[in-house]
Amino acid sequence: MSCRPEHRAVLLREAVDALAIRPSGTYVDGTFGAGGHSRAILQRLAPEGRVLALDQDPRAVVAGRALADDRLTVLHARFGDLRAVLSAAGIAVEPAIDGVLLDVGVSSPQIDTAERGFSFRHDAPLDMRMDTTRGETAAQWLARADVREITEVIRNYGEERFAFQIAKKIVAVRRERPLATTGELAALVRATVWTREPGQDAATRTFQAVRIHINQELEQLALVLPQAMSILKDGGRLVVISFHSLEDRIVKRFMRAEALPDVHSMKLPLRADQLPAARLRLVGKAVRPGADELAANPRARSAVMRVAERLARKVA
Repeated sequence: MSCRPEHRAVLLREAVDALAIRPSGTYVDGTFGAGGHSRAILQRLAPEGRVLALDQDPRAVVAGRALADDRLTVLHARFGDLRAVLSAAGIAVEPAIDGVLLDVGVSSPQIDTAERGFSFRHDAPLDMRMDTTRGETAAQWLARADVREITEVIRNYGEERFAFQIAKKIVAVRRERPLATTGELAALVRATVWTREPGQDAATRTFQAVRIHINQELEQLALVLPQAMSILKDGGRLVVISFHSLEDRIVKRFMRAEALPDVHSMKLPLRADQLPAARLRLVGKAVRPGADELAANPRARSAVMRVAERLARKVA
């Protein structure tokens, strides 16, 4: 991943179009980042419209709160705490939201800021926390985790076939000295992985895995999806952009499950009108960046966007 001076919101037009913006509506941007998606939503809102943006990165929150737009509220929080955070802010949540957008994963500003420790392209402190106000750093976790735990994380979250060898090497090296920088971890992985995909740095999968673990990214995604669905108004849209297969699998399975009646109930002697109703309608197929966007922003190459619409609730 090369350093780029300008952040580009991925699938910007496609994501905002997918929200089917209602000018007076209320929208949640669960991952404010550099604010590209929030700004684009605001451009389509009337004066009474509103954007509620969350981000766990304190720097993103400070930047968002500096924007001069009374329609925008930026909250410091993980999106896995969506309902609780909105309620604590005095925002009605069920059902009061016209659309929820989630742009999952690490942001370009986080990657490009060397001292954050996300990139193996820079030698920097091995941190990797999106929220620098709490939790273990990557260096702290690697200093205490055993071989089995490190292996499972790298194998499960990085899909790295040399996970065990890397974990053993980490534990062996830390007996002599702590792994304190991204450069040290990257060099260790490169010395351990003897084959790699063409064009990919050998450290890519390990860095991805450790970052996902440190930030509980997949757990947070699994937590937010049902919360997002529950706060959407009838006809409201859920739009999710993910960047690797582990994230996309969670999103795809959730949306498909909520778009179909419970298959277990179908084995019971029930009439069609007694079956559990679908709560979401899938909107179109998965969307990927086009050639023009990929040429302008290579980081978008793995992005996948899925869209679903909240179906009308049954009247009791």
